[in-house]
Amino acid sequence: MLAKRIIPCLDIANGRVKKGVNFLNLKDVGDPVTIAAAYEQQGADELVFLDITATNEHRKTMATVVEDVSQQVFMPLTVGGGIQSIADMETLLHAGADKIAINSAAIADPNLITSGAKRFGSQAIVVAIDVKWHPDANAYLVYTHGGTKNTGLSALQWAQTAVAKGAGELLITSMDQDGTKNGFDIRLYNQIAQLVSVPLIASGGAGSIDDFSQLFQSTPVTGALAASVFHYRELLIPEVKRALQKQGVSVRI
Repeated sequence: MLAKRIIPCLDIANGRVKKGVNFLNLKDVGDPVTIAAAYEQQGADELVFLDITATNEHRKTMATVVEDVSQQVFMPLTVGGGIQSIADMETLLHAGADKIAINSAAIADPNLITSGAKRFGSQAIVVAIDVKWHPDANAYLVYTHGGTKNTGLSALQWAQTAVAKGAGELLITSMDQDGTKNGFDIRLYNQIAQLVSVPLIASGGAGSIDDFSQLFQSTPVTGALAASVFHYRELLIPEVKRALQKQGVSVRI
């Protein structure tokens, strides 16, 4: 059985780590290089770096910050935000990223997924999907541009399309749960897992060790991403892993 991954996330705006609730009211957390180094010491399995304002500000992800972060960590680094082309991907991979996450640009041009997978390998292409439940439509719908634009696309259908186009992994964020610390959206991840065969990273809602445990024991998700609980040291990665191991979840200690 593959070990489950505990993955902290650095949401970056203006060169600083930020965190909000439901994608709103962002608060400053600190310097990304310092925080990344701390997660390396704690034994995080991977690190996700998302430049959350790059798309809306019509600019590229800050490669210099990525380079600085990559020099502090030896774990895999996934980078996303404002990526529009193969050239953008190449720049970030040269800066130290191991995987590229694309969201808004993938929806605008799904063939970008295919081009990236052919050039760098599907294992290097992660499609990030920001999802919100719409009771009126009785569906999970996809949002882009940092969660500000409702595409009207079904999250389940888009997940299948992204994988068919060549995505090697999906990073699924529940906007409803984001920053709430009320637990992961188990239903969402089970529905998507039934439709695709690539690894899934769940994001949004981590508030306790039990939340991680429920996610891994109730869904086939291979990675759990969290920000607030780790940034504010409400939970430490080693204690989460030890608790999961005691519960029979396979993790790297």
